[in-house]
Amino acid sequence: MTHLRSLTAGEIAALERGGNTATSWAAVRVAEDFVPKQLSYSHFDGEVEIASGVRIYRSRVANYRIGEGTLVDTVTALECRGRTSFGNGVEVSAMNENGGRAIKIYDTLTAQVAYVMAVYRHRPQMIAALESMIDAYAGVRSSSCGEVGRNCRIVGARFVREMRIGDNVTVDGASALENGTLCDGVKVGVDVKAYDFIAAEGAVIDNGSIVKRCFVGESCRLDNGFTAAESLFFANSHCENGEATSIFAGPYTVSHHKSSLLIAGMFSFFNAGSGSNQSNHLFKSGAVHQAVHLRGCKFASSAYIMSPALNGAFTMVMGHHSYHHDTSAFPYSYLIEREGRSRLMPGANLASYGVVRDVEKWPARDRRKRFRDVVNFEEYNPYVTGAMLRAVGAIRELRHGDPDAEVYRYDKTWIRTADLRRGLRLYNKAIAASLGAMIEAGHTDHEYDGSGEWFDLAGQYITRRETLRILDMIESGKLSSMDEIDAMFRAFAAHYADYAHSWAVDVLGAILGHEATAAELADAVTVGRAAHEALRRMTDADRERDSSIELSVSYGLDSADEEERIEDYRAVRGLKE
Repeated sequence: MTHLRSLTAGEIAALERGGNTATSWAAVRVAEDFVPKQLSYSHFDGEVEIASGVRIYRSRVANYRIGEGTLVDTVTALECRGRTSFGNGVEVSAMNENGGRAIKIYDTLTAQVAYVMAVYRHRPQMIAALESMIDAYAGVRSSSCGEVGRNCRIVGARFVREMRIGDNVTVDGASALENGTLCDGVKVGVDVKAYDFIAAEGAVIDNGSIVKRCFVGESCRLDNGFTAAESLFFANSHCENGEATSIFAGPYTVSHHKSSLLIAGMFSFFNAGSGSNQSNHLFKSGAVHQAVHLRGCKFASSAYIMSPALNGAFTMVMGHHSYHHDTSAFPYSYLIEREGRSRLMPGANLASYGVVRDVEKWPARDRRKRFRDVVNFEEYNPYVTGAMLRAVGAIRELRHGDPDAEVYRYDKTWIRTADLRRGLRLYNKAIAASLGAMIEAGHTDHEYDGSGEWFDLAGQYITRRETLRILDMIESGKLSSMDEIDAMFRAFAAHYADYAHSWAVDVLGAILGHEATAAELADAVTVGRAAHEALRRMTDADRERDSSIELSVSYGLDSADEEERIEDYRAVRGLKE
C-alpha cells in the first residue's frame, strides 16, 4: 500500500458533514491524494487504512486495509474482530467424515499437496512435517487487520468478517463471508454464505451457495444453491444445485443437478448425472467409509454407489451398486446393474465417443491463468496404460482358470465371456496406441527415468519413485516450505513427456523380451498410429449412431415433410449432410 497519512482537521469536518462517523478519526489513515468526497455515510472502527482512489459509501468498516481503486458500497459490516489466519490452517475433513484424512488448507494449496495429505496417512511423520509447515505459514499470514486488495468491488453485502481479499475481486450481494481468503479475481455473488474457507484465483461462488470449511480451487465454480461442507474442489470443477459433504473433488469434477449427493469420496475428471448418490450409509462404526472414483468416471442418471467402493479410471456407472466392488484393474469399463448385481464390461468405454469428447473438451475448457494445480491431459499416458496392462493380465488369468465359463466373478462383479473377450481386444489396441504415442512424443534422456509404477496425484501423472522421493524429502526436512514442495512436482511435470517416453520404451522392451532397437521403436510408433486410427473409427461409428436420423424424433414439429424435419434435426445438432 502507498504511503499513508493522518486526516487533517478540515478533512474530518468535511467527512462528518458527509454523514461519516468514526470511533477515532486518529485511527483512520489515508493516501496522500485523499479527498473527503471518497467517503459517504459510513462508520469507521479501529485501525482503517484507505489507499488512493478508494470509495466507501453507506458502509461500516472496522480494522481493514483497503487497496487502491476499490469500491465498498452498502456493506453492513466489513470488519475484523480479532486476530485470524483468514482460513489458513483450517482443517477440512475431506473423504472421511470422521476426520481421518483431515487436510489443513492454505491460500497457495495445490491439488498435489492436498492429495498427499489425504492419501498418505500411513506416513505420520511426513504428515506431521507438512502440517507443521502449514501451521507456520498460517502464523505468518495471521493478522488482526483484514485486507481488501486493489480494484475490488464489495457491494450490497451484509457481513464480511475476518476476510483477506485479493486484487480484482467482486463481492456482490453476499450474505456472510467469515474467516476466509478470496484470492485474485474471485467472484462471490448474491446470498452466498461462506465460513472458514479459501477460494483460489478466478473461483466463482454464486447464487445462494453455502460453503463451510472448504477449499474452492482455481477457476472452480459453485453455483445455484450448491451446498458444500468439509470439501476440496480443484482446477475447473463446476458444481451447481446439489450437495457435497467430505469430498475430495479433483480437477474437473462436475455436478449440475439438484438431486446429486456426493459424500465421503475422491473424484477427478468426474461427471455426476441427475440423481447420482455417492453415499455413506454404513454407520455401525461411524461415518468412516469412503469411495474413490479414479480419473474420468461418470455416473449415469440415478446411479448409486454405497461406500466403500473403488471404480477404475474412465468407468461409466449405471444403476445401483451396494457390494463394495473394486474395479481399479479394469479402466475404461462399464459397470451396470443387472438383476440386482454389478455387471462389469471391461474396456467397453474405449469404443464410446463420449470418452473421446471428454478428453478433448477438458483442455479446451481450462479457464485458469495461474495454473496452480499440475494437470496432465494426455490421453495416452503411463498411469492408465499401466492399468490396461494389468487388465490384460487379469483377463488372461480369469480365462486360464476356467476356459469354458460363460460368466466370471471378479471382486463382487460378474463378467460375461463375450465382454471379457471384447475387452481384451480393445485393451490390446489401446495399449499399442498408447505405447506408440508416448514413444513418439518424448525423447530418450537417461536423466528422466520413468520406469515402474505411475500414480495419478489429483490430476498429475507421476512415477511412484518420484512421489516417494518427494515424501522422503518432506519427512527428512530437506523440503521445508510449501513452495519447495510445489517446485518438485512442477519439475517432474516439465519433463513429463520424456519420463513417459522412458516408461513406454521400458514396457516395449519387456514385451519384446529385449531392449528395443531404433527400428522396433519406429515400428511401435507406426503400429500405435494404426491402433489409434482403429479406435477412432470405432468411436466415430459410435458418434454416427448417436447422430443417426432414427434419433430425429421430436424434431421439425411443424415441418411440411420429412426432408424439412431432417433439416431441422441437422441444423440443431450441427450435423453435415
